[in-house]
Amino acid sequence: MSGRTRMALSAAAATLMAACALLPLVSPVTWLLQAVFLLTIQTGVGMATRRVPLARPLTVAAQALVALMLLTLTFANQQAIVGVIPGPEAFAHFGELLQTGADDVSRYSIPAPLSDGIRLMLIGGVLIIGLAVDTLAVTFRSAAPAGLPLLALYSVAAGLSEGGADWLWFLVAAVGYLMLLLAEGRDRLSQWGRVFGGAPRTPGGEPTGAVAPVRTGRRIGVVALGIALAVPLALPAMNGGLLDAAGTGVGSGSGSGGTISAVNPLVSLRDSLNVDEDREVLSLKTDTADLSNMYLRIVSLDDFDGTTWQPAKRNIQAVPNEFPTPFGLGPDVQRSQVETTVSAADWYAQNWLPMPYPPSGVDIAGNWRYEPLGMTVVGDRRQTTRGATYTVRSLDVQPTAKQLADAPEPPAALEREFTELPDTLPTVVARTAREVTEGAANPYERAVKLQEYFAVTGGFQYDTNVKVGSGRQAIARFLKDKQGFCVHFSFAMAAMARSLDIPARVAVGFAPGTPQGDNSVSVGLKDAHAWPELYFEGVGWTRFEPTPTRGSVPSYTQSDTTGSTLPDVARPSQSTSTGPSASPSTSESCAGQNPDLCASESPEAALVTDDDGPKWYVILAWALGGAAALLIPLAPMLWRLRTRAVRLGGHGRTEADVSLHTLAVWQELTDTAWDFGISPDDSQTPRKTAARIVRLGHLDPPAAASVHRVADAVEQVLYAPTPRPPTGLAEDVRGVLSDLESKSAWTTKLRARLAPRSSARVAWALSDWWANVKRRAAAARPTWRRPSTPGQRG
Repeated sequence: MSGRTRMALSAAAATLMAACALLPLVSPVTWLLQAVFLLTIQTGVGMATRRVPLARPLTVAAQALVALMLLTLTFANQQAIVGVIPGPEAFAHFGELLQTGADDVSRYSIPAPLSDGIRLMLIGGVLIIGLAVDTLAVTFRSAAPAGLPLLALYSVAAGLSEGGADWLWFLVAAVGYLMLLLAEGRDRLSQWGRVFGGAPRTPGGEPTGAVAPVRTGRRIGVVALGIALAVPLALPAMNGGLLDAAGTGVGSGSGSGGTISAVNPLVSLRDSLNVDEDREVLSLKTDTADLSNMYLRIVSLDDFDGTTWQPAKRNIQAVPNEFPTPFGLGPDVQRSQVETTVSAADWYAQNWLPMPYPPSGVDIAGNWRYEPLGMTVVGDRRQTTRGATYTVRSLDVQPTAKQLADAPEPPAALEREFTELPDTLPTVVARTAREVTEGAANPYERAVKLQEYFAVTGGFQYDTNVKVGSGRQAIARFLKDKQGFCVHFSFAMAAMARSLDIPARVAVGFAPGTPQGDNSVSVGLKDAHAWPELYFEGVGWTRFEPTPTRGSVPSYTQSDTTGSTLPDVARPSQSTSTGPSASPSTSESCAGQNPDLCASESPEAALVTDDDGPKWYVILAWALGGAAALLIPLAPMLWRLRTRAVRLGGHGRTEADVSLHTLAVWQELTDTAWDFGISPDDSQTPRKTAARIVRLGHLDPPAAASVHRVADAVEQVLYAPTPRPPTGLAEDVRGVLSDLESKSAWTTKLRARLAPRSSARVAWALSDWWANVKRRAAAARPTWRRPSTPGQRG
């Protein structure tokens, strides 16, 4: 087996070993078998093209083309030309699959199901990384930089993985990289002669010869790998999250719950709410007859900095058997006990537990913790809702409008925390709140006027194609354009309520689902929702519904006076159905059309999405990428054309200029012959080289005379005391080029133009430059002479 073949196989093996880090992310793992098969073909193409041999860029292009055709055959054969040649429809299908794959990655927790989109991302990624490793390590014979794409592949897997066996996959990837380095070292040693299996040993037992450096390299690799595995164990871990047992928000804490990292409550639904066919997330069975208040609350967003709402940092504790009475709820408010059994879908993995609010108890197996202020239950040690069935006891609180209107002032600490607004909030928010609530006698009436302003009288529209803007002007832009989703409505009403000194926060969860024929309630993806909660002393945190046509308007917000324009509370919104259904709800909740507004990849549910079009840097990146994709394959041809123009161009009139021009013309002549398959031989004289070019190129007499004329001129420059080279040498070379083209096959001409063999001089020049850099660096390094010991002569 040749050294190149061994290197190619080692590069493919290293890529597959690094790809093993992706195995825990997806189930089943059958995609790896496909990746092995396709990568083997791609590697085989590289081995074959290097045997031809083709120019290095052409070898890479051939491998990339074959990889694209293999992916087309596997994923887009119905849209391709004759099943393997990708056309516009095939590329469009690739785009759809990649978009679907990105949606699935955001939708599912680990391990995600192996959808076609995810399979394309995995297999395509392995082929791209394999091509990069093969190009660096085999085609350009530099194995060390090939570790960068391998590290990128492992880093992607490690970033998405939930831990556990990460060290094992790192070990596998590192072993693959070490194998590649050893294969390169063996190949380099073999160029100096045979490496024997044994070698004489010194009296001390140490081996000599070629075996010693090989074994030393192996030992260094093993020691380095051991250090890489051991050192991270001794370093402080970067764990922690927003919900922490110690209440600090970050760190391991000392509580029973340990460290719990908060993720966005809808991150598992992100980018999946815009589906045509709704999917069931939760199935409920409840003993209440009124489903209009059956909101499933996941978490509350308490902190507002003018741009984002996010969960506050809270202490957590063990889940009590019975939850305490909700903060602020007085004994004179009517309430009833509701029991609900919730079954989560097998694919739905949420860290927070969806529950009716306020809960009074929950029965669930697993590692769960309780956050008292928000009355939420959050998973500990990667505990999620995947496939869980649990029973929630909750209160159906039924305050009257009078009780809310007569509510006393809230506690000072609570009012201070939940009415805080940043100074950067646009003044139009508070000004609009005052204008809308003008004439209201108390906080309750102001809250009802805000709800009515958004839901009915303000002219707002629930628009799934809204372009709202981003940043601290988001709410102001929303108030101006009057179009948005549930997040816009809930965020804006909560901010405006705070400007009126009404404690407010935003709740995220699910609106009431759809009743089914078996007396259950189906909650689908499109029931995801956000709504504001306002605090009234004696009642506690109270739900409001400012989003038009979504959810249900609370009964306690109905004015006792006639002429109210609020919708009839008995009529459910468009997100629910009054009749049994065999399928999940087909509602179009706030997140149902634009999930970026209800969820993001951080714990912050933020209005930070700018839909005004692609950013300039995105357009610039695509433009640069397209230019690079076009210019890189054409780089050898462009370099060759430029070099020819310089060599055959004008020159000075001095004797030195004429001599340099003659040598450049000769270099162009030999490179032109090389491009057409006549390799240069520097051991021959110019006259013999000319005869060889004429013979192998089958040149006509005029072209042959031109070759000999250039050779005679070179000999004069090299050997004559006063060289007098003839003029017109550049035209002689152009005539030789035309004659070679007329005598060559079209494949040879195409190769000479697109992938000229003489472009190898670029790599040689870079190699010489790098050698000079290293030589200068070594010369500049100070040398230390070992002092002589007594008894020795210096």
